[in-house]
Amino acid sequence: MRKLTIGNLVANYPIIQGGMGVGVSLSGLAAAVANEGGVGVISAAGLGLYYMQEANNYIDACIYGLKQEIQNAKEKTKGIIGVNIMVALNNFSDMVKTAVKEKADVIFAGAGLPLDLPKYLEEDSETKLVPIVSSARATKILCEKWTSNYNYVPDAIVVEGPKAGGHLGYKINDLESKEYQLEENLPKIIEEASRYEQKFGKKIPIIAAGGIYTGEDIYKIMQLGASGVQMGTRFVTTYECDASDEFKQSYINASQKDIIIIKSPVGMPGRAINNSFLQSVLRGETHPKNCAFHCIKTCNIETSPYCIMRALLNAYKGNVEKGFCFAGVNAYRATEIISVHDLFLKLISEYDYYDSQTENRLN
Repeated sequence: MRKLTIGNLVANYPIIQGGMGVGVSLSGLAAAVANEGGVGVISAAGLGLYYMQEANNYIDACIYGLKQEIQNAKEKTKGIIGVNIMVALNNFSDMVKTAVKEKADVIFAGAGLPLDLPKYLEEDSETKLVPIVSSARATKILCEKWTSNYNYVPDAIVVEGPKAGGHLGYKINDLESKEYQLEENLPKIIEEASRYEQKFGKKIPIIAAGGIYTGEDIYKIMQLGASGVQMGTRFVTTYECDASDEFKQSYINASQKDIIIIKSPVGMPGRAINNSFLQSVLRGETHPKNCAFHCIKTCNIETSPYCIMRALLNAYKGNVEKGFCFAGVNAYRATEIISVHDLFLKLISEYDYYDSQTENRLN
């Protein structure tokens, strides 16, 4: 495996651990991944829920929590630590400002196009800005905005395909379409990004995400031009993952038919593991009594069938019957909980084996 370079940051392995909220990837998992030579990522979604006793309100608790998680991660590793911040968050601005101030190495921003993200950088900031996109069109729109308004080119771009877990940047009818699959989209986005590379003289690594599970998957997608990969689902069933044992076990217990597409209150389709809570949602048996957090811009208490923050928090804590687990299309393939160290060894071994087999076939 070759190294991944994002500006002046160099990861020994081209593996970014996807940011997973609520609470699934905090400083524990992020630091463990960074220590193995990958890029560890803290999810900013709902951070205030764990730090309410440390602040006067949810917004202040989120800011305090993000500071604490970044500091905790940096105390545990000298590796690369990123933060995933959803554009759809009402406190997106606060979270970005906090990540920059705390000198997070990278900000990954998705669940909407982060068209004004560069404006939050300070004069001496070294934080790298990496948008998450789902199409060449979105790539062009974002690059045009960033270069024309801020004279800033993305430090890297994550291309998330429709096989990812959590919220998906596609219409439900497009999820199975060949046109939108990662392998089809990736070369188009690489080509679009190359226009800005040439114009501004800056390398833009393209990171592939969604449905990548094995070292063989990493090898194949990098042969299509990706500089690296982002993997979320594969890191859930590790000891260092910050979610509860019950959350992890739901992956191990899941069958392929249990991985379903849901309609999220956020207004986007999402991929999750089917359970009794989601079945009660379908039957219309759930409805939030109030909106305690005002966390998502696009969530409407009058029409939402449930509070997504409460549901994800419950699952994170282990009460999966009053919540649910987001998961990628390959979550059902999990059979055991292993360490992040052993997972890296496994991915590297799989990659090297497939690389050698391919070389032998060519010779």
